[in-house]
Amino acid sequence: MAVPQLTDAERDQALLGLPEWSLRDDKLALVRQFKFRGFGEAFAFMTRVALVAEKRDHHPEWSNVYNRVEITLTTHAAGGLSQRDVDMAAAIDALL
Repeated sequence: MAVPQLTDAERDQALLGLPEWSLRDDKLALVRQFKFRGFGEAFAFMTRVALVAEKRDHHPEWSNVYNRVEITLTTHAAGGLSQRDVDMAAAIDALL
């Protein structure tokens, strides 16, 4: 199933609602860094994100080092940023 990539205008509009997220340099993904009090808190957050990702069948690229989590959202089927990424970013923000 093809997923449409956001246009530049759609991408710019979506970013207005996601002030903590930024575009990756190639403009094909959303990125955000999170910092927590410790590893347990970071891991608990990742677990909550994983449950949302499974439910939505849209999985982030991410890394974790101690109390830091970095998340990248892109839609491979779209070849870049799609509405699925915007919706996932908003869902992640709602977990905080």
